Amino acid sequence: MTTDMPDKPASSNVAAALAHVDTWVFDLDNTLYPATCDLFHQIDRRMGEYIAGMLGLDATAARKIQKDYFRTYGTTLRGLMVNHGVDPRAYLDFVHDIDLAVMDPAPLLDAALAGIEGRKVIFTNASRAHAEAVIRRLGIDRHFDAIFDIHDALYVPKPEEETYDRFIAAHGIVPAGTVLFEDTAANLAPAHARGMATVLIRPGEDGVDNDDAAPHVHHVADDLAAFLRSLARPARDG
Repeated sequence: MTTDMPDKPASSNVAAALAHVDTWVFDLDNTLYPATCDLFHQIDRRMGEYIAGMLGLDATAARKIQKDYFRTYGTTLRGLMVNHGVDPRAYLDFVHDIDLAVMDPAPLLDAALAGIEGRKVIFTNASRAHAEAVIRRLGIDRHFDAIFDIHDALYVPKPEEETYDRFIAAHGIVPAGTVLFEDTAANLAPAHARGMATVLIRPGEDGVDNDDAAPHVHHVADDLAAFLRSLARPARDG
């Protein structure tokens, strides 16, 4: 379902508003799969376990550090690197060692992605290995031309401005012809500032304050596959 907010295009005009798009950029966690499958809860728990083991803390103290670092640095990893010199690859391997069986394959999303023309790229604060495992499990890996992950971002996470510029340069992104799909409203602001169209996918991660009426949120959707189906248009000749 596409939900229209005040001062945003009416649902009947969404396809027209995005008709210029030829590059489709997707966040990964809680965007390409629904937050309701609770996959990210496993990652969140693994983060706490890593901190508790590394610093010799109980679960409550580790949780506080985890969330303090997330709020201060954009990702828990960034805070651990700055304050404790954590090896990012070891950390990411640990926190992404999760059970993907809780996430069902997504044939409707697969069909919806097939119905939109243009380049499709994943832009994530997670690792490439995690992204590849998730899209294989969903059955949508055939659609994506590239993945820009936290390693490519030199461990500087969204929504830091330099990471968007690095992403744009790495993949030859033309912002005027690009749309970014995200479950975190704050991560859409730098995309909007650079001229991209933006779509907020709800509900997103628990505990994240998403202002879906913010001016940098152009469209809002509760179902990614349904939203993409509403945009499908015939392939161009040539």
